[in-house]
Amino acid sequence: MMIIEIVGADAEAAGKSIADLTSSWGYQTEPAPTAEPANAPDTKGVDPVAVTSLIVSVPSAMLAVADIADRIHKRRRAGELIECAQQLRAQQAAARLMCEDRSVDLATLNPDQLLDLIADEPSAT
Repeated sequence: MMIIEIVGADAEAAGKSIADLTSSWGYQTEPAPTAEPANAPDTKGVDPVAVTSLIVSVPSAMLAVADIADRIHKRRRAGELIECAQQLRAQQAAARLMCEDRSVDLATLNPDQLLDLIADEPSAT
């Protein structure tokens, strides 16, 4: 499973945006076990009461790549997920991919970087 943490004043609505996108691909998200929210440097100075966090679990198969033809197809999905994260950023929310040893802001990646991150995660195989 791929874990995406959504942090923002309206994390529920932001999570729904990601869930709607992945369901259009035939994959369902589900709430992941609650964990400590990532401390992004860009969240300094934000009222902690106004910030909520939602963690969703997305099937790794959504972006895991088997061959070059599959990568071309999944690259489009990765681009759509990144575009969704960029739109959420404009709405004062952040979508972060929770990796084994760090978290990464989805809005800062390009599709190839996202696919490579997924491929490097042990749960993606």
